[in-house]
Amino acid sequence: QVQLVESGGGLVQVGGTLRLSCATSGSIFSIYTMAWYRQGPGKQRELVALLPSGGSTDYADSVKGRFTISRDNAKNTIYLQMNSLKPEDTAVYLCYVYVKTGFTDAPRSYWGQGTQVTVSS
Repeated sequence: QVQLVESGGGLVQVGGTLRLSCATSGSIFSIYTMAWYRQGPGKQRELVALLPSGGSTDYADSVKGRFTISRDNAKNTIYLQMNSLKPEDTAVYLCYVYVKTGFTDAPRSYWGQGTQVTVSS
């Protein structure tokens, strides 16, 4: 019922910039939170950036000051602005939302398929 599609990944050099987009579709009644996760080769999935619907943003220590999560309600899109990229940022980046699809429904999690970010040194 809710679909997330990421885009904007690719190959970039150290110090470069990328902006990831997550287009959402489907019936969303209420948004509780949205986030970006990433999973590097041989590593566990980790939370990168968190944006509660009515709260303040939070970031992993490794990306603070470099990454920014934002939302464009008119375009139904979530963004992750990534600046000053490092080789350790190389990973598959996944969009995540925790939402209700109806008034009587319990909230649940939805994941995108992921987009690859590769930072070359």
